[in-house]
Amino acid sequence: MASDQKIEVFRGAEAQGLMEIGAMKMAEMTAEQRAGLSTLVQAGYLEGDQVKLLVDLPGFSLTHAWLKRDYPLLLHSHDSDCLYYVLAGSLQMGVEELAAGDSFFVPANAAYQYRPGPDGVEVLEFRHAGTFDFRNLTKNPAFYEKAAATVAANVQHWREAKPPSVRG
Repeated sequence: MASDQKIEVFRGAEAQGLMEIGAMKMAEMTAEQRAGLSTLVQAGYLEGDQVKLLVDLPGFSLTHAWLKRDYPLLLHSHDSDCLYYVLAGSLQMGVEELAAGDSFFVPANAAYQYRPGPDGVEVLEFRHAGTFDFRNLTKNPAFYEKAAATVAANVQHWREAKPPSVRG
């Protein structure tokens, strides 16, 4: 039986940033959320993560995300299910600590956040969608103030940091 499908190879070196190629869209935010996020960005928030789309096929995508130590990930949700695999480093999600080799599943529209461990965390994100949204659910102004202080305290380290998978 012949198949029209073919094997495809995707090179990590050719992966592009998730936001730059429009694979993740920011959902509407309140004025307070926009102001809070703007404060974080001005403090250096964008230095704290690196997210690349590795594979984008119809109905399937694979993303690599590296969140650096103390990165204050916002409480958020996406409009697609996602299975996460911890590649290197560790993270804290509620009372659960996950390390390399662990996984977690977040259903579409479920609110979640996690905190990278002391060496940061690298995760692979498996989705049945090539594009998805990011809904910022963080509403507390005090969170943004504290997070901006965390960003300011870490931004120089983030600029020089190496991913946990490279550090060994």
